[in-house]
Amino acid sequence: MKQKNILIVDDEAKMRRILEIMLQQMEFNVFQAEDGLKALQVTQDEQIDLIITDLQMPNLDGLGLLKQLRAKSNAVPVIMVTAHGTVETAVTAMQYGASDYILRPFELEAVEAAVQRALKLAKIEQENSYLRSELDSGWGEFIGNSSAMQSIYTLIQQVSATKTSVLIQGETGTGKELVARAIHRASPRRDKLFVAINCAAIPADILESELFGYQKGAFTGAHKDKVGKFELAEGGTLFLDEITEMDFNLQAKLLRVLQERRLERLGSNTSIAIDIRIIAASNRDPKQAIATQKLREDLYYRLNVFTIELPNLHAREQDIIILAEHFLQKHAQEFGFPYSGISTDAKQFLLHYAWPGNVRELENMMERAIVLSGGRLIETSHLPFNIQQEKAPLVAADKQTENLTDSVQDLNAHVEQLERRLIKQALDKTQNNKAKAAQQLNISERSLWYKIKKYALS
Repeated sequence: MKQKNILIVDDEAKMRRILEIMLQQMEFNVFQAEDGLKALQVTQDEQIDLIITDLQMPNLDGLGLLKQLRAKSNAVPVIMVTAHGTVETAVTAMQYGASDYILRPFELEAVEAAVQRALKLAKIEQENSYLRSELDSGWGEFIGNSSAMQSIYTLIQQVSATKTSVLIQGETGTGKELVARAIHRASPRRDKLFVAINCAAIPADILESELFGYQKGAFTGAHKDKVGKFELAEGGTLFLDEITEMDFNLQAKLLRVLQERRLERLGSNTSIAIDIRIIAASNRDPKQAIATQKLREDLYYRLNVFTIELPNLHAREQDIIILAEHFLQKHAQEFGFPYSGISTDAKQFLLHYAWPGNVRELENMMERAIVLSGGRLIETSHLPFNIQQEKAPLVAADKQTENLTDSVQDLNAHVEQLERRLIKQALDKTQNNKAKAAQQLNISERSLWYKIKKYALS
């Protein structure tokens, strides 16, 4: 792996030497400059990965150096070194885009921690920088650069050129419809309609007429012919979201359409040929849905020609910041605010949060944050209280871990006992209503079904 290049900027030769020794122990290449002007020259001559600069220097101080770097669109991470009396200035520097600051006198551990944090965030942003242009290249808001997402992109590209039916699985809020739209946009059907319908949001009798359409006089209230979603999507793509919530009998009619590629409107005996691609999605485990008669097995095998399983957001750490920045820019433009970025502390909170609501929760949170900030730099104070609370237990847990004894071997057993008890209480309280129980527990129905099976609670 290529060594990182770190530039130390300080007018005191002794201080530069101390930092040089520390950084060389961490196996970094070290460059030095005695003021901001010389530092700018080094950045022009060398590929610098991180700058550690003193605040107060002659010719061009640390804050001036930072401003000039940003004015030249140089996004190299900058760590400020400051004494206790100038902490306020260091905080100001962070508002201008500094990654972090460290206090004098400092120890090796403090320097190493600040350097690793800054490089990690820089790596995430660098890896995702090209994705900012993908919004214009067909992916829409389905963006990310994690290995999991790269696999999803590959699957989308593989299946888009075919006529194959697709089944998308994933928790609520993971972006199933975005994947379906990405498949459509990358397919030869891109010039035709993408028609989406949520099977869970429409009563069974109305859903049938929405899908198949009807002839005038087919039933009371049918005063004129209606084109259904199947016909509307002719030549294009029909996306059936939450397919496991479709009425069991209606699933049989859907299966027949998939097999014969023909349909009849309600109240008509005329068969209509259709040319559409079907993409279905569910947040349930399909095998569990089949077992509980929420999904026909024959329909599952007809849809399951090509499956795409979406990871939850917590498993996509590399994507969190790029998504947050995208949503902030989107809503800043919507509300007429400038976009000023996200503070280092706020980024750390976003990276450590569990994201039970996945990408949808992140977008809602960023919309709220841009409103609260008024277009200023997003700080931790602009984030909901629950996300601020979540990081504190992580820190406390780290300290407690140092004092753990052999009882750690029983941790999994204790956690499983507690989880089983909580799930049973939720099922009892909701009279075994899985949807309500999952909502109470703040997990997806698919996760709940898995845990019910795991703990033999059915």
